[in-house]
Amino acid sequence: MENRLILLYFLSTKTDPKTSLALIKIKIHGFSFHVKTSEYEVVILRSTTLSLDQYKRECLSKHSSPFDQASSIVYAQTNSSFTNVLQSYIRNQRFNAFSTPKPLIIVTPSDESQVQAAIICSRDIGIQLRIRSGGHDYDGLSYVSDVPFFILDMFNLRSINVNITDETAWVQAGATLGELYYKIWEKSRVHGFPAGVCPTVGVGGHLSGGGYGNMLRRYGLSIDHIVDAQIVNVNGYILDRKSMGEDLFWAIRGGGGASFGVILSYKVKLVRVPEIVTVFRVEKTLAQNATDIVYQWQHITDKIDNDLFTRLLLQPITVKSDNGSAKTVRVTFISLFLGDSTRLISVMNKDFPELGLKKEDCMEMSWIESVLYWANFDNGTSVDVLLNRTSDSVNFLKRKSDYVQKPISRDDLEGLWKKIIELGKPGMVFNSYGGRMSEIPASETPFPHRAGNIFKIQYSVSWHDEGAEADKEHMNLIRELYSYMTPLVSKTPRGAYLNYRDVDIGISHNGKDSYQEGKVYGVQYFMNNFDRLVKVKTAVDPQNFFRVLALV
Repeated sequence: MENRLILLYFLSTKTDPKTSLALIKIKIHGFSFHVKTSEYEVVILRSTTLSLDQYKRECLSKHSSPFDQASSIVYAQTNSSFTNVLQSYIRNQRFNAFSTPKPLIIVTPSDESQVQAAIICSRDIGIQLRIRSGGHDYDGLSYVSDVPFFILDMFNLRSINVNITDETAWVQAGATLGELYYKIWEKSRVHGFPAGVCPTVGVGGHLSGGGYGNMLRRYGLSIDHIVDAQIVNVNGYILDRKSMGEDLFWAIRGGGGASFGVILSYKVKLVRVPEIVTVFRVEKTLAQNATDIVYQWQHITDKIDNDLFTRLLLQPITVKSDNGSAKTVRVTFISLFLGDSTRLISVMNKDFPELGLKKEDCMEMSWIESVLYWANFDNGTSVDVLLNRTSDSVNFLKRKSDYVQKPISRDDLEGLWKKIIELGKPGMVFNSYGGRMSEIPASETPFPHRAGNIFKIQYSVSWHDEGAEADKEHMNLIRELYSYMTPLVSKTPRGAYLNYRDVDIGISHNGKDSYQEGKVYGVQYFMNNFDRLVKVKTAVDPQNFFRVLALV
């Protein structure tokens, strides 16, 4: 078979007397790939197919010299750096096996025009794109596909421009939450942003899927503070809020940005934080009355002072004593309070005395120090650690989610403890809701899980052993726990959180039944907002180029 080359021509949209052509060359046979692109913003003019001789004679000799810079952003499988670039942002080792499908190439754009070129190229040759910001998709959907694909890896696009005067920040999609928090801290000690507690999570995926953190009871989700955005659409155009229109702007704030285009950046509104916040961590076992404490916590957690957020970690442990060892469940209460410890103790004594919180359990600190505390860094760790994009531990893992709308009875809690002990490995996380979350209408953004939810559950299991048997064992354990909880959580539909991506609840194969397939999981993620998302998707990407297994 003769090697054939697709040649895409692009013309600079900038007024420059040295207007140049950007050249993208794809060798179809063997799927090897090479890119030489312009430093300019580009739009497509035409495409054609040339023989290799024609390509050399008519194009390469004329247009090769201006494009040397761009060759460094493209990694083919034959490139010695390909594996390192691919693995740098794989956060789940389940998708780092030899058998895991690999991208044909990885494009690591360093400017917006290269994002535009990558989209147009991928679209016109019919190869799927996977868009990766921080690589934290729990089921690997930002860097894995069952069809031939490219990865558009956004890690070079991570500039952050904080404007304290108007209390906003422009944040590129490849930045991490840690970098965002650090840049805010550089400018102000009394500003923050309501987002997640893991500093290596990428901004692009976190914000497009909702973005919750430990200030959600006071300030809501990350998406509730997005005031503008830039996205590259299927035609390669860069759109802001005005040019994309309010329907698309609505969709990319919680509906999963990768379904509609490539998010370049978000403009977010910062929030005020006090100079002093308070954190605490209190552990209770079943022998220390954890059942009654958790039961009571359910009745107050969505109604207590909005400045208080509490997370419960439920873990099976083994307790040793003089009489031997016994399995039990430990419940760890971890909290952030936007105020000093004196006011916190007053709130707890009034509304939740069952926990028995004491002043010595509390630590006062700045908001940025609380970011480090919640990320499990030691006291005294330099704030600079937030600029580290590398995770300390990368495990094999599986996560799932649920919402609880009625308090779980004491009897059912007792049954849950037995199940956790029986399974031995999966844990659970309860995250308190209420406050500002209950004030925002479910249709305000695609994320619908607002009023009526007491807390959200994350199911969690992690392991270190490689191989299909270990994967199967641990996946079955967490699925069994999830199944056990069915009568105790939300129903019709059973809610799920998009950023805890879970292909167990359904995927779309993008065939003639894609709407019905998508609706199975779509109503769990988006409830009544699903059909509106479908309409937006149909309008902005009618050929369904931007496809992700578990998105609209």
